[in-house]
Amino acid sequence: MNYRKFFIRKETNRFSYILNIAFEAVLANKFRSMLTALGIIFGVAAVIAMMAIGNGAQQEILEQIKLVGVNNIIISPKIEEKGDEKSADESSNGKSDKDKNKFSPGLTIKDAESIKAIVPTVKLVSPEVIYATSIIKDGISSTAKLSGVTPDFFTVFNLEIAQGQMFNETQLNEGKQVCIIGQVVKSKLFPKEDPIGKYIKCDNIWMKVIGVIQAKNVSQSASENLGISEYNKFIYAPLQTLLLRYRDRSLITAASLNSGSDEETSGMEDADNHNQIDKIVIQVDDSKNIKATTEILTQMMKRRHAGVEDYEIKVPEMLLKQEQKTKDIFNIVLGAIASISLIVGGIGIMNIMLASVMERIREIGVRLALGATQRDVITQFLTEATIISLSGGIAGIMLGIALAKIITKVAGILTIISPLSIVISFFVSASVGILFGYMPARKAAMQDPVTSLRHE
Repeated sequence: MNYRKFFIRKETNRFSYILNIAFEAVLANKFRSMLTALGIIFGVAAVIAMMAIGNGAQQEILEQIKLVGVNNIIISPKIEEKGDEKSADESSNGKSDKDKNKFSPGLTIKDAESIKAIVPTVKLVSPEVIYATSIIKDGISSTAKLSGVTPDFFTVFNLEIAQGQMFNETQLNEGKQVCIIGQVVKSKLFPKEDPIGKYIKCDNIWMKVIGVIQAKNVSQSASENLGISEYNKFIYAPLQTLLLRYRDRSLITAASLNSGSDEETSGMEDADNHNQIDKIVIQVDDSKNIKATTEILTQMMKRRHAGVEDYEIKVPEMLLKQEQKTKDIFNIVLGAIASISLIVGGIGIMNIMLASVMERIREIGVRLALGATQRDVITQFLTEATIISLSGGIAGIMLGIALAKIITKVAGILTIISPLSIVISFFVSASVGILFGYMPARKAAMQDPVTSLRHE
């Protein structure tokens, strides 16, 4: 037992001595050591920054999937915008010559009801109609979006009621004048009071506030690219309320035929929109059924609209997954490019250490002549290489973290630095020092003491 302790103490002292020699050698050539570590520094920094960008992109994709809802398919009408110039062989709503004599009623509640009744893989169906409206509270007027929905809308988009309650059956069926407001609307109209039970005037109709949805952040890119509503800025009312008390675009009235009249569409930006509803969101029961359900919906809608493609079907989750795949490939390429810096840094360490061996042949010879073993010499030069690479790795980690924060602040790109990326970078930097330092260390250990002492 005493012999074992003696052996451990002896090996510890030997390694401490070798470590001191290695540190002295590195500090004796500070400038050269710093230049040697630059490749490691920039390589590690690049890897951490790239992984942070990749993690940020993945987080954004996951957040966007939550925003659009899980397993959702969106059907929306194609609407000809004002000022669009159509060629002679095209009519409105994208009809070609062969479709000119066909009639499509546009997107209607009947479409939503048929989808729910016929397609077995459909879990929920949420029709929605949206109008731009003016709102008045205590004489203060502003604008907002008024959306007619069913309770399924809140389930599909993971919206929770923070205050108040959901629409009941009577309010839904009879089109009662009630509404649920977003947090932005609440802050604007009821900054210091409880909005539940209060009234706001939407155009010419007074609506009773029965609920407030929980705040949900929607990024500008998600709103523009995926058509996600900015939920906090909306006023939600029962679908029948908007169709009965505001406007049902599927009904032909004298006002709608009179192009010069603005009374019917006052405050509304949909004069050229003849679809009864603006969107149908379908939630599929399982993600593996999304593709098949989309194909069924395509055929079903084609029949219901007499072959006129005046609608478009989007699968946000598939679009997001494709975007994620593209970003993953991009991040892999950037990571591979960044890793080249580590390899270059390792080659730099090997070259400098080889040069150091040639410069210190007499030193090596003296150590070998005084009783140092080949293992001691290998350990010494490996330790020097590892010190340089670890120092570069630590500096690279700090630089990488700083780069990630700068990218977020300057470019507005979300970056997430994971502890795993730091651990990997530290491990890689140590491995580079050992791998690329071994050859010079072995070359130093193989020197003949007699020849080394004669070297000038």
